[in-house]
Amino acid sequence: MSLPIWTPDALSSEAVRLDGKYWRMVEAQHRVSTLKIVDTLDEQALIEDLIEETKPQIPMECRHLHYLLATPFRYGSIYPHGSRFRRAGRTLGVYYAAETIMTAVAEMAFYRLLFFADSPDTPWPHDAAEYTAFAAAIRTNKAVDLTRPPLDRDQAQWTHPTDYAACQAIADVTREAGLEAIRYRSARDPKGANVALLTCRGFAKAKPLEPHTWRIRLGSFGVQAICEFPERRIEFSRTAFANDPRLNGLRWERGR
Repeated sequence: MSLPIWTPDALSSEAVRLDGKYWRMVEAQHRVSTLKIVDTLDEQALIEDLIEETKPQIPMECRHLHYLLATPFRYGSIYPHGSRFRRAGRTLGVYYAAETIMTAVAEMAFYRLLFFADSPDTPWPHDAAEYTAFAAAIRTNKAVDLTRPPLDRDQAQWTHPTDYAACQAIADVTREAGLEAIRYRSARDPKGANVALLTCRGFAKAKPLEPHTWRIRLGSFGVQAICEFPERRIEFSRTAFANDPRLNGLRWERGR
């Protein structure tokens, strides 16, 4: 299948505005894990500072941001595997987020299952894992929307479950055109949409918004995700992500 061909000028003519809250999930242990190896908060702060010094630098334009927003833009290390809008190698960062919390949960559920598909001898976790969901305020007049005409004519390539060549190519042109974000249909939640922010300049606020805790449980039944405040529940059956061939061989029956 040939890749869609867009020039920077042609893509610039399709620029749209994005302005809203976009959701992302991270493991809830992203800060408290180091408490297990220290006795005081001062010691934890020292450990966190030492860890920070070993990581690739955050670009100057991102250093005013909370680390949850800035982290995807760290440069200096090799990106081991390509993602939908970022090539593998020493490449520029991309901040991925979803338009709704439900789409963000679907994305996390899929990638947790993908881990177990790649590790068939790993037992299912005994307990539900905790995740922090949070929103980022994003505002830019320099976005492209792959769900709208004429860009949506290549929707099958924008949402291909495993082949990211077309998406990485359009991201290259988007950057060349001086555009800042890409809106696209979620491959994991067909009713939802995501945004790929290509630059820190697209953040309207420096800190995450509305953090809350989710618990995600995986097992032979599929995936269950629960949030108590605000109360929300969502379940994914074994066939929820059947369009992705990487899960076709997932061994559902395994020990705990």
